[in-house]
Amino acid sequence: MNKEEVIDIVSRKLKLVRTEYNFSQDKMAEVIGISKKTLVQIEKERNSLSWSTCIAVCSIFNESEILRMSFGEDPVKLVQIVALGKMYFPKNKTGGGKIWWKDIEQSDSFRIQQNIVTFHYRILDDKNYRLYSSFDKEYIYEKFNGLIDK
Repeated sequence: MNKEEVIDIVSRKLKLVRTEYNFSQDKMAEVIGISKKTLVQIEKERNSLSWSTCIAVCSIFNESEILRMSFGEDPVKLVQIVALGKMYFPKNKTGGGKIWWKDIEQSDSFRIQQNIVTFHYRILDDKNYRLYSSFDKEYIYEKFNGLIDK
């Protein structure tokens, strides 16, 4: 997944997110820092969000069920992975990936999972703490092998 794909998804879901939070168009435009006219154009799919406004939407509405279901992931974490490419998470607790994740590889203490929506990877420890996330499979396997060789 890249920036353009994230922008497209968030742009198409913006009206649903606004409805989910029971915001008027005026309130939503004010909250995310765009004009009402621009918001209307985005909701009618005539325009798209900018990357910075997309990040704002994901950050402000990070608890949105619409966004979480669209990405199968916390939208802020996804934006970080897309923007930075590779992420180290210092012991970030997860639910273990029962719905949006499939196990790819496992050792006694660690496992690699892949998101079924965005296809990015993550490494979890045996207590479901996320250690690394990336779209780069080689990077994930390098970190995984380093962890199991310790």
